[in-house]
Amino acid sequence: MAAAVDDRPRDSIVTPVPITIPTGEIGMTLPPDPVMLPLEVELFATIVAAMSGALVALRRGYDTVGLFALAFITATGGGVLRDGLFLQNGPPAVTRDPRFVIAVAVACVAAVIVGLRVERHSRLIAVLDAVGLSAYAVVGVNKAMMSEMSPLAAILVGVISACGGGVMRDVIVREEPLLFKPGQFYALAALTGAVFYAGLVRVFQLAGTQAAFIAMTVAFILRVLAIRYNWQTIPLVRTPTIPPPHPTVSPVPNAPNSANPASADSGPREHVPEVAPEVAPGVTPEFPPKGAA
Repeated sequence: MAAAVDDRPRDSIVTPVPITIPTGEIGMTLPPDPVMLPLEVELFATIVAAMSGALVALRRGYDTVGLFALAFITATGGGVLRDGLFLQNGPPAVTRDPRFVIAVAVACVAAVIVGLRVERHSRLIAVLDAVGLSAYAVVGVNKAMMSEMSPLAAILVGVISACGGGVMRDVIVREEPLLFKPGQFYALAALTGAVFYAGLVRVFQLAGTQAAFIAMTVAFILRVLAIRYNWQTIPLVRTPTIPPPHPTVSPVPNAPNSANPASADSGPREHVPEVAPEVAPGVTPEFPPKGAA
């Protein structure tokens, strides 16, 4: 059987063109690239964290140098760990932008003004620390995602960025850091904010600023509720509490006892030798003396 011959002219033959279907039309939308948050968000976190550190310095009676140093470490410690240890994109932001130092100075002045009018510093420090914790968690995740880190690594960097300054502050003032001991939710609040931000940006494709606001609000509310209702973590192993030993008091010899008055004579006595009664000169003493058995 002879093969069929195509008698059509070559100009009329249509060459098939490959059809490209965008991935977005079949439910395969790729997550958008993260957008760097405005610098004002990190500056806000710096001011709030610096105020909490300055209030701690006021409560401990530090001078001007100590107040600024503690506020500076509290505000920038987590950022220095984030930029210098994990991201390694050059010097930390606090050394490249003078606005961070100015923000710490403004926070110190504000803390002195507020601290002189507020008697209970502990509650104000806790609230300011909650705000700084939530803001730094979001900023840390955002910067880590901009450096092309995986979401899990970015969440870890965000938690370290949020808790690093507070840990340094507690170590300097010789207090056990809140991060290491069972107590009210601290690192857990930062972790919640970091997870919320990464999920809203990567999964729900929300804009960076909106996702940051929602994540900061969630972390702040969780931290405040933990303080208000005393939500605490529990230790993995409960160690028995040993009561302190009672001080031993040595008994006083011949001390009277209120329950038994006769106990005053129950103690050991020293042997007192008997002394013969004195006799007037020229008088012969009786032998045996009167009263002798």
